[in-house]
Order: sequence, then structure tokens, then C-alpha cells
Amino acid sequence: MSPFEAFAIAILQGTTELFPVSSLGHAVVVPAVLHWSLDQKSPSFLPFVVLLHTGTAIALLSFFWRDWLGLIRGLLGIGDDASVNTARRSFVLIVIATIPAVILGFTLEKYVRGLFASPLLAAGMLVVNGLMLFFGERLRRSGGARNFATLDGWDALIIGCWQCLALIPGISRAGATIVGGLLRGVNHGDSAHFSFLIATPIIIGATVLETRHLLAETIAPGVFQLALAAAIVAGIVAYVSTWFLMRYFRNHDDWALNPFAYYCIVAGAGAAAWLKFA
Repeated sequence: MSPFEAFAIAILQGTTELFPVSSLGHAVVVPAVLHWSLDQKSPSFLPFVVLLHTGTAIALLSFFWRDWLGLIRGLLGIGDDASVNTARRSFVLIVIATIPAVILGFTLEKYVRGLFASPLLAAGMLVVNGLMLFFGERLRRSGGARNFATLDGWDALIIGCWQCLALIPGISRAGATIVGGLLRGVNHGDSAHFSFLIATPIIIGATVLETRHLLAETIAPGVFQLALAAAIVAGIVAYVSTWFLMRYFRNHDDWALNPFAYYCIVAGAGAAAWLKFA
């Protein structure tokens, strides 16, 4: 892997992990369309996966540090009763929303990704992701009048089940969870906020699992240095992406998912046609 490809992957990861356009789908489709010679099963590719996820997780923790500090303080019982109870309630919601993806991730991930992780199928699922965003925008409840504070355990569980769709390459984790929030009547900004909060434990958990495999591999000299530089780039891009998206969703609550839906439909269909006929 060349430095250009490494940094291109880093930028792709930092952007598509948080934008509702599927990072895994792009990771499968883009190298195939551009004819990059990437062997994603190679031991030299694993450090990139681990460190890019680490960079993204650090970016999310850095952006939402007040939320996580508040959760920690609440769990430790620091603060007044109202803030402690609110923090503990939020923590429980995050745990509930994470459970479905953890269960299915352990039991079905290898099967689902092995079944769908071909460039042509991933491109097709990008189209499906676009349709999900498009119809989720139109089927949202009550115009999205609810906010984060009104979520209950049932809402969190349903949003967590939507998150499981991201096991399929081409379906966006952020997109699925935001759509899940919209269908529960939550506005775009708070749906995105909750989506990014529950992304953090998922990304950290995936990083831990990948690190376990990394310890058993022999890595060529220089790979870690390049991977670390790429991770820094991915973290910076992820932080900027989060900053942009939080403001974007708050300011465009009537139609926020539409541009991403059109992009996924056009990009997915275009990539599928190129891979099929080029």
C-alpha cells in the first residue's frame, strides 16, 4: 500500500464513518473502482484498520467529552440528584442501544460480511442505503418534535436494532440509527447526537477485537508508522465531520438526509454499472 492510498483510506474512513453513507461500503467499492491493489486480508492491512478506528474513536470522545464526563460523574454519583439521575438514565439508554449490535456482531458479522462484501453487491447496498434514508425522511413521526431527553428504553432498543443493519456493507451505521431516531419522532440533531454517542462503544469494541488479531500477526517494518500517520489524519477528518454534521442536522431538520440519499443512490448505481460493464 502506497502512502497516497493510506492517506486516501484515512480520509475516506474519517468522513464516511460518520456521514450516513457507509464507511464499509465505500471501503469495499472505492478501491475496486479505482483499481487499488489492496489486500484487505493481508497482515499489513490490519494495523490500518485498528489505528484508523482508534483515530475515529478518539475524535468522537474528544468532540463529545462533556457528554462522557457527565456520564462518568453521574455513574460515580458526583453532582446534584437531578444531574446524576439524568446521566445514569442516558448511560442506560446507550447500553440498551448497544446490546443488539454486540449480540449480532459476535454471532453473524463474519457470515454477513463474507456474504455481501463484494464490490458489486456493496455498490447495490449503497443504493438500498440511499432508499432507506429517503423513505426514513418521509416516514418520520410527528415532524420530529421529540428530543434526546424524551427517549426511553424502548426507543433505545429500536434504534439499536436499526444499528445492526450496518453489518451489511453498504448500509450506513449512522444513517440507520438516525433513521431509527426519526421514526421514533426524534429530530435530526438529537438523532445524530444519540447516533454518535452509541457509535463510540461500538467502534472501541471493534478496535479491541481487531487488536486481538493484530497481536498474532508479524508486521513489516514501517507499517505502524504509516498507519499511525493515517490514523491522525482519520481522527482529524472525523472530528471535523462530526462538527459539521451536528450543525448541519440542527439547521436542516426538514430535509437533512435527502442529499445523502441522492448521493448514495447515484454513487451506488454508478459504481455498480462501472464494475459490471467497464
